[in-house]
Amino acid sequence: MKTTIKTGDTVKIITGNNKGKTGKVVKVSPTDKLAFIEGIGNRTRHMRPTQHQKGGKKDIHVGIHLSNLKLEKPADKKEKK
Repeated sequence: MKTTIKTGDTVKIITGNNKGKTGKVVKVSPTDKLAFIEGIGNRTRHMRPTQHQKGGKKDIHVGIHLSNLKLEKPADKKEKK
């Protein structure tokens, strides 16, 4: 599947819990077919303590599948000289 959504584009979520919300794409993962959207998809992960890390809560960013997104406004293209 060709990825038409690029970093910097404005997209609208068409399905799921965040349906109808819009946001700017921060990162795209074409192999996993996920897009990370600014302000949407933040989750709390509970980490178990290990010898090297302290346990507790950690905020992570979860991506949204590209099939659940609609391109609203593409990012501005740079002008060629």
